[in-house]
Amino acid sequence: MGLETLSPSRASDFKTCPQLFKFRAIDRLPEPTTVYQARGTTAHLALQRLFDLPAEGRTPEVLFDLFRAAWAEVRIEEFEGLFETVEEERAWGIESLELLANYFSIEDPTSFDPLDRELDMLEDLEGITIRGILDRIEEAPDGRLVITDYKTGKAPPERYALPAFFALKIYALLIRRRLGRTPAEIQLIYLNGPTVYRIPVNDAQLDAMDRQLRALWSAIDKAIDQERFPPRVSRLCDWCSFQSICPAWADTEVAAGALAAVSG
Repeated sequence: MGLETLSPSRASDFKTCPQLFKFRAIDRLPEPTTVYQARGTTAHLALQRLFDLPAEGRTPEVLFDLFRAAWAEVRIEEFEGLFETVEEERAWGIESLELLANYFSIEDPTSFDPLDRELDMLEDLEGITIRGILDRIEEAPDGRLVITDYKTGKAPPERYALPAFFALKIYALLIRRRLGRTPAEIQLIYLNGPTVYRIPVNDAQLDAMDRQLRALWSAIDKAIDQERFPPRVSRLCDWCSFQSICPAWADTEVAAGALAAVSG
């Protein structure tokens, strides 16, 4: 059975490590939930709902209330038992609200209305089908389209930020396909900092992304057909929740040597 759809996040997984892609997309193995995932899920929901309100209602206090309400919803559904004590949960909540307060130092949500938020996209790019959820798209006063992604983690140093734009370039490609307009800019808003990274987008870049996606699609199809997903050892292995079952780490001495070579 070949590939049917591909999301930007799973495409990124395959680029990073084919074995990681297999664990997540083929085997669909569960991963432990974390306080960082809980914060990201809840903050995204709160920021989405902030723009449901009239412009004058988009205040920090309202965003804080939206976060608390969103947490009450997702806590039971997705994160039950995440915190061992009420005190831990309260400390996490306070830190989360402090991060959300940073949002208002980045942009003024009363000054614009997004074209769409949490946009579920499913686009046929003439032979490959890409699906994902876009955080936000807005039209600047000069008519340019801007795609925005929220991050609740810390921003990487700028020289390491380009890989984080991979998914946003895919969304820009999907928007071009759907609207017939090329987004002019993509931006990553890191609330922990806060930091904003922006890069311009043009048709040549999106054409290159289209070719890269097709190459990835073909490589994934081949991997599925051959049942071959070689692990790729890198520093990212330190944060992988599948390290204990990954074949690359079955022999720790070999893995350590490979990792030392990558680091060197």
